[in-house]
Amino acid sequence: MKNYTTKAGDKLHILRLDTGDDVLACVNELIEKEGIKNGAVISGIGTLDYCVLHMVTTTGFPAVEHFERWENKPLELTSVDGLIADGIPHLHAVVSDSQKAYSGHLEPGCRILYLGEMLIMEIEPNRNFKRVINGKGINTPTENGQL
Repeated sequence: MKNYTTKAGDKLHILRLDTGDDVLACVNELIEKEGIKNGAVISGIGTLDYCVLHMVTTTGFPAVEHFERWENKPLELTSVDGLIADGIPHLHAVVSDSQKAYSGHLEPGCRILYLGEMLIMEIEPNRNFKRVINGKGINTPTENGQL
């Protein structure tokens, strides 16, 4: 993993992921290293050889979730995006094989095959964003813990 930081309004972090890097672990490492409190992953692309995404399979509460796994299978990582609130990332991804595309919540263990690139924008560190459980049991970002 290698990161580059630039200043243009809000602070931007360009994250290069190399073969074997865990996508979510590297994002968390950057958050820790740079002290990112609030931000947005605004772009993410690359290739994976291991991936876990989870998605909901029902419309009622509580949601029934499905975990889709790919092991030793080449995948294109066509998109990663999401928010960082109080230093905690919530990321979704789109991956594709030669047949179709899949999307869902990015889980730990998604491993770079050849190369990955991400652009993370740090936003207003003085804001007090937190993740709290709302009345439906959903972990949602709020400011000052106010739902």
